[in-house]
Amino acid sequence: MTDENDDTETVRVWLVERDYDDRGLVSLVYATPDGERALRRELSARMLQRNPTTAGREVPVADLAPVPEGDRDRYRREAARVRENHDPDAEI
Repeated sequence: MTDENDDTETVRVWLVERDYDDRGLVSLVYATPDGERALRRELSARMLQRNPTTAGREVPVADLAPVPEGDRDRYRREAARVRENHDPDAEI
């Protein structure tokens, strides 16, 4: 997919991991359906209240990083599960 405004290629990613730490930060990981590439975001709990977490997102391909081989199967399975059970814009 491309954005008509700037020719940046985008891809749909799905929420595969959510972790909380003792500093009040939430780590979200969105992965491609094949589990090969992912986007990690760290946000404050307060920020998440203002911007709810959705099942899927469209992100620039350039923002994705390779997933360690040991996590790829898990991310692939979780992306498939989330994709089958939720619309991309659904809050989860």
